[in-house]
Amino acid sequence: MPRRWLWLCLCLLPGWVIAQDEPLRLAWKAAPDSELVSLSKTQVLAREPLPSDLQAPLGSVWKLFVYAWLVDTGAQEPAYACQGKSKEEVYCCSVGGSIARDQALVRSCGLYFEPQRLQVSAADWRQYWQARKAPDWLQDLNRLQPQTRVPVAQLLQTLALLPAQDTARRVLLDVVLKAGDGAVVGALGSRLRVKTWSWLGDHDRLSRQGGFAGWLADGTPLWVGGRGTSQRVLKDYAEVLNQVLPQRPAPEKGRCVEVSLFSRYPLKSVSHNGQMAQPGALQGDYQVAFANGNQLAIHSAGELFLQRGASALQLVARLDREEYVARVLQREARSEPVEAAKALAVAIRTYLLQNAGRSGECLSIDDSSNRQRVAPRPASTEARAIAAWTDDLVLAGTQVTYHSDLSAPDKLSWQQAVEQARAGQRYDAILLHAYPRASLSRWDNPQASCEPLPAAQDWLLKQRRGWRRPLQQEVGYNEISQFAVCRLGFGRPYVDRERQRIYVRGVLSLQDRLDLTHEYLHLAFEAHPNGQDETYIEGLARHLILE
Repeated sequence: MPRRWLWLCLCLLPGWVIAQDEPLRLAWKAAPDSELVSLSKTQVLAREPLPSDLQAPLGSVWKLFVYAWLVDTGAQEPAYACQGKSKEEVYCCSVGGSIARDQALVRSCGLYFEPQRLQVSAADWRQYWQARKAPDWLQDLNRLQPQTRVPVAQLLQTLALLPAQDTARRVLLDVVLKAGDGAVVGALGSRLRVKTWSWLGDHDRLSRQGGFAGWLADGTPLWVGGRGTSQRVLKDYAEVLNQVLPQRPAPEKGRCVEVSLFSRYPLKSVSHNGQMAQPGALQGDYQVAFANGNQLAIHSAGELFLQRGASALQLVARLDREEYVARVLQREARSEPVEAAKALAVAIRTYLLQNAGRSGECLSIDDSSNRQRVAPRPASTEARAIAAWTDDLVLAGTQVTYHSDLSAPDKLSWQQAVEQARAGQRYDAILLHAYPRASLSRWDNPQASCEPLPAAQDWLLKQRRGWRRPLQQEVGYNEISQFAVCRLGFGRPYVDRERQRIYVRGVLSLQDRLDLTHEYLHLAFEAHPNGQDETYIEGLARHLILE
């Protein structure tokens, strides 16, 4: 290398190192002002008021504004059909498939939200956003582009007032559920409801910058930007974000869980200060006397109702869903250790979803050892914090049960969960151990991330018996005792090593069988460098299938 080029490289090296260590920037709108926080991957580096001149590219956040417009105007646009005409369809669906609005937002399918496809006119767009006092860049349909730079403070203000944000917040939980192979929701719970964005680097067009914009579960607007793609930012900074993001309860969803308290224990009387309580809403401290002679002190802030039936008294609680989860957690277990409590809160919420009946628009469930036992008094601050951290999270893919100390297939043992938490396991690992076939999902769209492909699994198991001898001669091969073959929704086949799951389209074609074999070998060579060598893995797969 010529001396002058060596000198130039040495001069540039410090700047390159600094660029690599560029901190993540987190901005949120908190009353009365907005704040900018600089983060490393382990700690807060600085806090300051959000500068009014801080700008960032919109990236994929433009799709969120089109989504909000579609929801708020009651649009009935067609689904997007993937026909193989654009390479951008990789973010949408497989050829021959289609994608609807909510999943298009989660997967960042830009083709779905193109104004031309949706027949959105520039005049209608401007009129709509002018009426909502949106900034100039949002009123101009031509500026609704990923490269458009906008003031972050304006973006936060716009998000705070965005139409249809309740719908968007609910749907965008799926972004966190799908990020980092489940590692992000494991670190952050359900607090982030965000649209990811990525774009070219500001100073180096060969690099990438990315992050996300949206809300916390309670509606607080936030924006995050840093070096790397949005998925890299989410995965690398999830742990420190968990430490920094405020822990606030989500807004109440309405008192829409109706609980028949003490359903297996007939009541004799309910009294307040020595006087018999009258039917209706209860306020304050009461003493409940049971027909079997036992007594219990309860407290109500208007959520408990005394009803007089034809032959007996009955107490009914009408609770917000997350208050219900917190009360069951308080009655069935406790809020420590925290990771065990988080796991149980998800199980409690899932059990409610799977087993409650309907009373009008609300859920109805008994308070009993055959269902879930509910504390007849407001939940503690600690129990409510656990419920809020896991708000909307449920398990999909299996029927959920739990017990204080017994463990069985698809049954969480609280005692075992406590031991696992004390050994350093996170709540998602505790749930995976108790419910290996289940996936974390959201309350109003409980979808298992693994739709089993039994024919593909049986084919692989049968073939593997014939491959055993040649594979045992390969350095690093380890025959996997338990794994699952799952249907691939879109994109390329892959393997989820943490959950021992292989995602493929099927087993009908030769390419399907090659893909299945290829991904299985990645799993079987996981502990050896050969498992990261695509050329080696593909060559071995072809040898097994074709030769």
